[in-house]
Amino acid sequence: MPVRFLIIGGGPAGNTAATYAARLGAEVTMVERDLVGGAAHLLDCIPSKTMIATGGAMSFSRRLQGMGLEEVQPEIDVEALTERVEDIKDHLSGSTANLLTSQGVRILRGSARFTSPTSAEVDTHDGTTVSVPFDAALIATGSRPRVPEWVRPDGERILTTRECYPPKIFPKSVCVVGSGVTGVEFVHMFESFGAKVTLVVSRQQVLPSKDPEVAAVLEDDFLRRGVSLLKGARAQSIERDADGVLVKCDDGRQVRASHAVLAIGSVPNSDGLNLEAAGVHVDGGGYVPINHHCVTNVEHIYAAGDVSGKLPLSSVASMQGRKVAEHVMGLHTREHRHLDYDKAASAIFTEPEIADVGLAEAEAFASGRKIRVTKVPFSATPKALINNDSRGFVKIISDPATGVVLGGSIVGRHAAELISVIALAVTANLKVTDIVESLLVHPALSEALAEAAE
Repeated sequence: MPVRFLIIGGGPAGNTAATYAARLGAEVTMVERDLVGGAAHLLDCIPSKTMIATGGAMSFSRRLQGMGLEEVQPEIDVEALTERVEDIKDHLSGSTANLLTSQGVRILRGSARFTSPTSAEVDTHDGTTVSVPFDAALIATGSRPRVPEWVRPDGERILTTRECYPPKIFPKSVCVVGSGVTGVEFVHMFESFGAKVTLVVSRQQVLPSKDPEVAAVLEDDFLRRGVSLLKGARAQSIERDADGVLVKCDDGRQVRASHAVLAIGSVPNSDGLNLEAAGVHVDGGGYVPINHHCVTNVEHIYAAGDVSGKLPLSSVASMQGRKVAEHVMGLHTREHRHLDYDKAASAIFTEPEIADVGLAEAEAFASGRKIRVTKVPFSATPKALINNDSRGFVKIISDPATGVVLGGSIVGRHAAELISVIALAVTANLKVTDIVESLLVHPALSEALAEAAE
């Protein structure tokens, strides 16, 4: 009899686990209440990156004079951009649903809740309730934007990140609260579309968890583009009036803008699942703790993606889903590599892009670990000059004794693509000489990788 595998949540973790387990012979039932493909993925990540790409094209068009062309000033077509965002979202959701059904996955549209450690009920969108017994279950319900008690978003002037797209209008001025990854991406996006942007930075640098040298490049670019940075300030209230919004900070500073955007993290979607009936524990933040196999405190119930409290990245969620499917189907008893979260590559889609992987320079110094740090600016790379965009650098961190690549950071054009080379080196324990001796394309931005590995 095939393993009955229940998956709650159809985002990157859920759909990867579903398709892989189905191919291995499991009888898979997936429950999704919003959008197959994942709400956080298709209602946050993909729309924001789509709009960032459009904003980036607008910014690039303003630099055409440096490439021997006349400068142009493109206008935003709100209707066309909205249609583009929706088309991409619908295409990705549809293709994910088609893949799942082609693998024999049963998809139930609705909300699930556990009724025991081996059963659940699903209140479907058509008004019926379906009982689903299972041998193994995966909780992959994702997350939603965090809203603090001191503010009430209205979806018009005071917005969460998920309420910013598809775009209804493009604001003249925006105050972004939160200087993490999501916050700086929204600064870039709105500024590219011509808004006057203020960023409330609770600490003394944007991206407080990133390399200070990396953050400095981004800060310099923000200032060059006219972005106002309120460092060392925490927003404590946002009031709406006839002219827009007023953001008040704890140090007395105030920001007046037409709109405010909250980008201060997310909270897990673990409520409403009746986890108590299954015996599954949650921590104080609502996350579902897991071990290295993504197993919860109940041996046949797993958690993956944002709800697991690990790195909130789609790539990590997808790999967790694959590892869960392997464990459910018993493949972990063979040759099996655990997911190493310290080796996950991440990117920030600002302009310039930022990407990193593995050991960070500041982390190494804080722990007293000896490292070798090499850095090459893109201004020394022919392709960057050809592109008329020489901002940023490549930094590679390696072990001085063995030459093994431990990590790296890239700031610049196509950083999200280029980091893959360093990520592969970190994952496979390659040495800097392996990168140096690779015959890379010329002229190409990737040449900076080999130079930084010298």
